Amino acid sequence: MNTTSQKLSIKEKIGYSLGDLAANLVFQTLMTYLAYFYTDIYGLSPKHASIIMLVVGLIAAFVFNPIIAVLADRTNSRWGKFRPWILWSAVPLGVIALLAFTTPNFSYHGKVIYAVVTYTFLLMLYAANNLPYSALSGVITGDMSERNSLSSYRFVAVMFAQFFVQVFMLGIIKSAGNGDKAIGIEKVMTVLAIVGTIMLLITFLTTKERIVPKSEQKSSVKEDLGDLVKNKPWLIMLSLTTLVFITLAIKGGSYVYYFENYVDKEELALFIQPILDFLSTIGLNTFGNDPVSAGFGLFNAGGIIFMIVGITLSKNLADKYGKRNVFGLFLFISTLFILAFYFFSPTSVALMFFSQILHGFFYGITIPLLWAMIADVADYSEWKNNRRATAIIFSAMMVGLKAGLSIGGAMTTSVLGLFNYVPNSLQQAESAINGIKLLVSIIPSIPFIIGVGLLFFYEINKKMEVEIEADLKKRRL
Repeated sequence: MNTTSQKLSIKEKIGYSLGDLAANLVFQTLMTYLAYFYTDIYGLSPKHASIIMLVVGLIAAFVFNPIIAVLADRTNSRWGKFRPWILWSAVPLGVIALLAFTTPNFSYHGKVIYAVVTYTFLLMLYAANNLPYSALSGVITGDMSERNSLSSYRFVAVMFAQFFVQVFMLGIIKSAGNGDKAIGIEKVMTVLAIVGTIMLLITFLTTKERIVPKSEQKSSVKEDLGDLVKNKPWLIMLSLTTLVFITLAIKGGSYVYYFENYVDKEELALFIQPILDFLSTIGLNTFGNDPVSAGFGLFNAGGIIFMIVGITLSKNLADKYGKRNVFGLFLFISTLFILAFYFFSPTSVALMFFSQILHGFFYGITIPLLWAMIADVADYSEWKNNRRATAIIFSAMMVGLKAGLSIGGAMTTSVLGLFNYVPNSLQQAESAINGIKLLVSIIPSIPFIIGVGLLFFYEINKKMEVEIEADLKKRRL
């Protein structure tokens, strides 16, 4: 193993973090708007949208990701194992992200086929880009503290992407299309595709792979898979990641329905007006006049701002108490503020915003830890087996992410269909309103609670983190 200095410059941390900023311009759009795009803009039925999101998503999770992981671990180039994939996939990912949110003038049957094809290629290219990108964090440094710091930089960048998508994007879509959301989302995705591609290229140029497997290390795919099956922390992280992203997909994809169909518009307008007036005085008058778009944006903004505050606390807490304990505690606390939404009336706007802020703060503490923990699992695997297979270890995150996104997105549209939701209806049935309430409260809380329970069986605590780091440093010398 290469024993080059494991310390990272601020330039490299920022350069690395831009990769996730770029990827999350795509991912956050998928999580927040894909269901809404398919049902209310593109014109698919909730049933067909659900089938496409589930089937294509699960194929991407369990076929594309393992293939990319095996190929990436066996890539050898002058740029390393994982950085070349970021370079090769940057432009194609930007192009397909735009095409996936384009509304062609096809028949309904043609639209279904187009959605299947573009969504399939989008998830395939996302895997080819983001799995090697994630694995790069496992070889960019072997220093646990530097890894925690890198994760914090990375997820502040994620929050900026999330902030743009969830706070401003709905209003910008309506404005850019002059009320035509199909035209608006195409214009917005064109800009995001260009910006995202440039950021990925910067990531490639500013990062370095420091942990290089021994030249004599050889392992078959069968051996790598065998290591995974026996790796209990990996299995737990796979399950935990899937559960987390099921919740994020359900919750994130349901809020737009919640604001358009449940929240009292008059009460919302009264509540947000003082905020909008204040923002106008300092030049931030980008939320528009539509109370739903403005309220939805401000609601998400409060949660994201406090998520960023939580992220800044994550490293010190993890360094002191260990990632597992901090993750479990604050994931549980954040869940309580999701559950609270079931009890809010349409006029309880202030309570909705307050719960979103508190949920964002406590959940923010956990965000960097999920990815730092899977890097620890890669170290654990090397520690146990004396072989390093970083990308296939990180495939747990990408499989879990894609499976969670697919299951959560499909559940969102399935519940809407089950409770008789009618797209673009001015007045929803009482059953549809109840379904939307469940989608932002009870239903997304369940996977989080199960995830907290799983962490009791995750054995890499603070003591083991220190032991693994010390032992691997000796071996690499």
